[in-house]
Amino acid sequence: MSPTAATPEAVAQLMPEVIERLNALVRIPSIAFPGFDPGPVRKMGEAVVELFEAAGADDAVLVDVPDGYPCVFADIPGPEGSPTIMLYAHYDVQPAPKSQGWSTEPFEPTLGADGRIYGRGAADDKSGLVMHYATLKLLGPDFPCHIKLLSEGEEETISHLEAFVEANPEMFHADAYVIADIGGQVVGRPGLTTALRGDVACTLTVRTLAYPVHSGLFGGAAPDAMTAMIRILDTLHDENGDTTIPGVDSSTWEGADLEESVYREGAAILPGVDYLGTGSLSDRIWAKPSVTVLGMDLPNTAEASNVLLPEVTAKLSMRIVPGSDADAQLDALMTHLRSQRPWNCEVEVTKIKTGHAFAVDSAHPAIVAAKSALESAYGGTVESIGSGASIPLVASLQKIAPDAAIILWGAEDTAKARIHASDESVDPAEIARMIAAQVSFIENMVAEG
Repeated sequence: MSPTAATPEAVAQLMPEVIERLNALVRIPSIAFPGFDPGPVRKMGEAVVELFEAAGADDAVLVDVPDGYPCVFADIPGPEGSPTIMLYAHYDVQPAPKSQGWSTEPFEPTLGADGRIYGRGAADDKSGLVMHYATLKLLGPDFPCHIKLLSEGEEETISHLEAFVEANPEMFHADAYVIADIGGQVVGRPGLTTALRGDVACTLTVRTLAYPVHSGLFGGAAPDAMTAMIRILDTLHDENGDTTIPGVDSSTWEGADLEESVYREGAAILPGVDYLGTGSLSDRIWAKPSVTVLGMDLPNTAEASNVLLPEVTAKLSMRIVPGSDADAQLDALMTHLRSQRPWNCEVEVTKIKTGHAFAVDSAHPAIVAAKSALESAYGGTVESIGSGASIPLVASLQKIAPDAAIILWGAEDTAKARIHASDESVDPAEIARMIAAQVSFIENMVAEG
């Protein structure tokens, strides 16, 4: 490898193959959610092994993860005394139901008039997989340092990888981790994510009656579970829309501002609809808590009849601020829910998960090297940005390697990528820039020793 491995010419020459491989991966509907066919997920795992092998990772292999889908792992030796860098991405994707309103077939990659590639997983996170592929191609065959590869198959659902990593720390230990599962605010502007909100979740069940009863004969005195549920959920926000729960932490954002135009475009807020909450957009999205009702067990409108509902269950998720303790924040939410009992209804609250928040040490040499690499690849000043999303694996990596740096970046721009939504897409030019950045980062790490 030479210091010029990431030249624009070298990256450009590789990009047609990178896009071809990305398109092939997008065609595999690797949805790991319960109830979906596991066949495509397993096919995708095998495809990732083949991808990494083609890039020079001869020992890439599927590794069984207890109770979950296998992860792909490779361990590429480097010169003695060189740093160990792990490259991570996930190979599963979100579902893509027709009800989302797709303009194209989600699992048939489509080149749009705007030059973006549309398809489920094109950005989240198969773009990360081909970034790692190209990084290896440009660095090899004589790799300048010890490189590990990790790709999981159930990041979008209830992952089992965190426990597996913590049970096998030596296997996954590194000096720096590159998590290619995020992106800057807009294409062409470098952003390094320096904080992630955590994610805690629980279910809330409300019971008021022994069984359904006629809404005309008994409505007006007998309380139905749905009305009680509405009153409980209404206590989670104040009149401004801020999440206000005793014991739940809040903060302010000190980095770059989240641009309103970027946020509004990405959030798809309808014209005339107001924002929730108070404070800057950066505060609200990156540094304050946010509780959301993800789903509710109810009759749909087509099946609804004139009865009072005896029982209703809701699933709640709360994003928690960087620096907060996930267990304590979930306990505060659950305690608050249990204390709300309109008309003395029965309330049952059950934990689902805790995902810890994260903040980087900006002075860490690897973070400095990453910023330098982004500046080189993009030719501009790097923004320190946050993310309202959560990546649970980060907390596990911190546990096994507390002195390591975690670099959070990728090609999933906030403005247009529309991850998890209809018409997900990625800009190939952004993939190219991030390939250059990753190669430069590894070169910087090797140069620093």
